[in-house]
Amino acid sequence: MLVWLKAFLLVAAAASFALGATLPLMRFESFYVFSTDASLVEVIGSLWTEGDRLLALLVGLVSIAFPLAKLLLVTAELMAGAPQAGQGALSRLVPVLSKWSMMDVLLVAIVIFATKTSGLAQAFTQPGLWFYAGSSLAVAALSGLNSRTLDRKT
Repeated sequence: MLVWLKAFLLVAAAASFALGATLPLMRFESFYVFSTDASLVEVIGSLWTEGDRLLALLVGLVSIAFPLAKLLLVTAELMAGAPQAGQGALSRLVPVLSKWSMMDVLLVAIVIFATKTSGLAQAFTQPGLWFYAGSSLAVAALSGLNSRTLDRKT
């Protein structure tokens, strides 16, 4: 049963991550006429083409590279089955990457809140944000299940 749960969470995390990165995260409407929505990939691309390359690299690193690395490391950890909890490079890297997991979701929520309270525009969450958050939560649950399983084996 636990194996099936882990498999489901792994597939759900990967699919949600892909959808979260490519679907629009939020929509801004100003003056009830103009609206803008963008995905995470579009935001990074826009920052890059507009000359904010350092910011684009930072956002890409924290938003795409770290979560993807964590997903791949958790997958590798599941497949390898580390001999003891807390040992090995994989077991040490996953908690470090975990600290960055929900940072983007929090930042988008703050931007939406700030936009709504400023009165300049209306901001609405879009499916990409929910998929991105779902991916982070699925990977966190998977990591927790895996470390719990490893703790029982030792």
